[in-house]
Amino acid sequence: MDMSIFIVEDDTSIFDSLKERLEKWYFRVIGPDRFDDVIGPFLQEKPQLVVLDVQLPKYDGFHWCREIRAVSKVPILFISSRDHPMDMVMAMNMGADDYIQKPFNMDVLLAKIQAVLRRTYAYGEETSDLIEWNGAVIYMKRGVIRMDGKDVELTKNEFFILAILVKAKNEIVTRHDLIRKLWEDEQFVNDNTLTANITRLRQKLAILRLEDAIVTKKGLGYMAITL
Repeated sequence: MDMSIFIVEDDTSIFDSLKERLEKWYFRVIGPDRFDDVIGPFLQEKPQLVVLDVQLPKYDGFHWCREIRAVSKVPILFISSRDHPMDMVMAMNMGADDYIQKPFNMDVLLAKIQAVLRRTYAYGEETSDLIEWNGAVIYMKRGVIRMDGKDVELTKNEFFILAILVKAKNEIVTRHDLIRKLWEDEQFVNDNTLTANITRLRQKLAILRLEDAIVTKKGLGYMAITL
């Protein structure tokens, strides 16, 4: 599916940066020419996702969110330089799908966009390279986790374990299931090898201060939590 993203952002430098980065991922990026008429171009373009700034000329993003929601269920992701908690609450209550504060990490924003598209359109997993987790970005195709500009490379086993735990979304994965999944991937491990890989994974995550995000549930297994 060809994906188009409608960005309503009056800061041209931010708009141009988003457009340049998203087009590298083969998204089509468009935006309104005027900020007193957002609905007209939106209805004409029929985008698959809207990225909407809160602070805009003429009318704010909440106004345009209401207008869009009156005619469409398209996913909406808010971006804002304001840090008022009620802004996020208001946005989510109005039907926004996510909210990210400026200044944002471009990789984190891209991960959020891909996550929203996957949830909404069953966007192909094979094209999804990024997963956001605890402020870090996991590069699924490279076996790398990045946070605050710092990259940590994982072995194949370590990365496979992390990916399984993160995708389980705060649910326990048993040791048996981890070993079985690793065996299915032809990464032959036993119970002792799994323990060693978990230990090394935590040591590497400690570089990003995320070692506590992998939790042992005694007698049950492991889970990746949100800190």
